[in-house]
Amino acid sequence: MVKERTSELERAYNSLKESERGLAEAQRMAHIGNMDWNLVTGEVYWSDELFRIFRRNPQESGATYDEFLSYVHSNDQNIVDDATKKASCGKPIAGDFTIILANGEERKVNSHIEVIRNEKNIPFRMKGTFQDITERKKSEEKLRESEEKYRNIVETANEGIITIDAEARVTYANKKMTDMLGYSLEEGIGRPIWDFISEEGKAIVKLNMDKWLHGINESYELKLIHKDGLPLWVLINAKLFFEKDGKFMGAMSMLTDITKRKEAEEALANIEIARQKEIHHRIKNNLQVISSLLDLQADKFRNRKNIKDSEVLEAFKESQDRVISIALIHEELHRGEGYNKLNFSQYIEELSENLSHTYSLGKENIVLTLNLEDNVFFDMDVAVPLGMIINELVSNSFKHAFVGRSEGEIQIKLHREAIGSYFKSFNEKSTTSTFSLKISDNGVGIPANLDIEALDSLGLQLVTSLVSQLDGELEIKRNKGSEFIIRFKVTENNKLVSEQAPKQLIHQ
Repeated sequence: MVKERTSELERAYNSLKESERGLAEAQRMAHIGNMDWNLVTGEVYWSDELFRIFRRNPQESGATYDEFLSYVHSNDQNIVDDATKKASCGKPIAGDFTIILANGEERKVNSHIEVIRNEKNIPFRMKGTFQDITERKKSEEKLRESEEKYRNIVETANEGIITIDAEARVTYANKKMTDMLGYSLEEGIGRPIWDFISEEGKAIVKLNMDKWLHGINESYELKLIHKDGLPLWVLINAKLFFEKDGKFMGAMSMLTDITKRKEAEEALANIEIARQKEIHHRIKNNLQVISSLLDLQADKFRNRKNIKDSEVLEAFKESQDRVISIALIHEELHRGEGYNKLNFSQYIEELSENLSHTYSLGKENIVLTLNLEDNVFFDMDVAVPLGMIINELVSNSFKHAFVGRSEGEIQIKLHREAIGSYFKSFNEKSTTSTFSLKISDNGVGIPANLDIEALDSLGLQLVTSLVSQLDGELEIKRNKGSEFIIRFKVTENNKLVSEQAPKQLIHQ
């Protein structure tokens, strides 16, 4: 029995020693040292790890309290001494303080001290643990600095930043976000995001949140509602948060204000709609002009019994030329940057080329020369009547000016004669220019005693009517052929006025 009892005691002792070694190893790894201070004898016991914390030799005897206090940073000595005295009165203490090693290095230490009393309730021992938390404090400081830097970046960002939880409630919003929506942070925290989203936008958000749960995260545009009720358009990019088991925790979103862009897009869309309506209206008007021209052409044959096929063909040819002169305008407008203005100089070039091809058969030596000012832009109200005037006068020269002749020249000149500017507003300047369009030939000429306005020629009737439509003036010269001069005024955008030299082209 004695041997068995002894064996049990040995096993218990060995187990206790093993446990103490395990505790000592755990404390060493955690940089935790033990101190045992006998308040009666004044002796202080330090564990090996505590010696290492204070960079002292474990072979040295235990340090006294005064020696221990000498290691404490001067800023903390009074605090530690006061706490120790309170502990000696029975109050456990815990806290952090700085120690200074023999080499001058500063270390952060966390301490926990308690008093042990005897059966008479008199303190006789003080035991404590000390942990070197220097590296942890450095990490905490770096983390704090990083968090502060991140917080500054977030708070000064040009984009709104907001975080939500799994229930889509707002958990954070930066200053830009609150400014964008017009709510204070207190008004927004804890509220569901649906309170800030337009009715039509809620379905978009629900669709994207469903995508999130399937691992799809895409940026998208969303219409929010400002506190004052006005729309706020944003571009959203989100970062999703999930738990380890894949459960959705929430999201952090960056919102870029795109309201001005959306308003500009809407304004452009409205302008485009207005332009489309205007161009369709103008096309309708021009088709009506064509219809009226055909009616006038048909009047030539009404109440006539004997009509030659050649006359009918000629009438169709004239009508075709007039339609083409209008069609080329629409073609040039479509090719340009907008529907409201066209480069009229380019238009004349195309129209002249078409007329040359039409009337060149048997008249190959009749030359059509162009002398045009570059980059002259007219809207349809000016371009259509001018185009028809050119068509009538040039085709008339081809048909009648060179009867009995094998060669000749037709000229088209377009020039700006005068410029008068005025300011529509402080930063918008308009220019009213006087233009002259001259169409001449060196053919047989117009008899001096011929009254143009009295002629029953549909073409010349159109010319006088179209000049009147432009509020222009028509001048006719009969020297060495015929020359028609049309002067008219046009209000232009200033940037369209060109100072370049006139362009000369020859169509043959």
